[in-house]
Amino acid sequence: MLIDINAYVGHWPFQQLKYNTCEGLLGRMNKFGVDSSVISNLNGIFYKNTASANEELYDEIRSNRKFGDRFIPFGVINPIYAGWKDDLEVCVKKYGFKGIRIYPKYHDFGITDPACIELVKRVRDYGLPVAFNFRMVDSRQRSWMDIDYVVGTPKPEWNLKNILPIVREVPDAKYMILNFANNAALNDEEMGLVKKSNLLFDTSGRAITNMAEFIDRYGKDKFAFGTHAPILDYLTGQLRIESMGPSETDAQTKELLRSGNAKKMLGI
Repeated sequence: MLIDINAYVGHWPFQQLKYNTCEGLLGRMNKFGVDSSVISNLNGIFYKNTASANEELYDEIRSNRKFGDRFIPFGVINPIYAGWKDDLEVCVKKYGFKGIRIYPKYHDFGITDPACIELVKRVRDYGLPVAFNFRMVDSRQRSWMDIDYVVGTPKPEWNLKNILPIVREVPDAKYMILNFANNAALNDEEMGLVKKSNLLFDTSGRAITNMAEFIDRYGKDKFAFGTHAPILDYLTGQLRIESMGPSETDAQTKELLRSGNAKKMLGI
């Protein structure tokens, strides 16, 4: 079984996307043998009111029964937008979404902003995971209208150290950290925090150059298959798992990465 924990529908203003609807994404899933995908709506990154994007996603999934059987929807919440608490409640109680995605860089707040901490705590209390991205696209190829997060600027792309402060603030939450990019070096205290936290990385990010090495470093329970589709290609995240030979890992670990760890995180 394959569960993709990092996929999207919707539009990216600075890049033409293909397969960015439920119908298109489902075709890719069928082609590559993916059973279920965690999806959110890219439009929520750019709408002032993310509730509109969540409603779009809800309506699209309800438009066809097969979508509800294959997709696991996450809402997008901006905790510095008025009414976000009501938006969160709608996502969970009305729409039945299974997690929340947060975009501090795009919505312009710090990862330990009191509002962000409160949101993570509320998501935790619902028993759901909260997802953060290292980055959405490669900043070296960004549009001049995109956010300024090139390396060397006041707000460069994140590395793992930049995300860990929220884990320290709310250590008992469930986290999905996606599109693993940039420096992964941690000191002993930071590595200890990662290992004891309920935290899952996906396999889409370019920093994962040797999957077996990352499993040895972080643990086999810390990774799950993810594509970052349709922004990134659909195969790389899967190949990082399937390319490991018998000397690098065993069949049980591969099954954890394909779906076991995702099932545990998502409660399915």
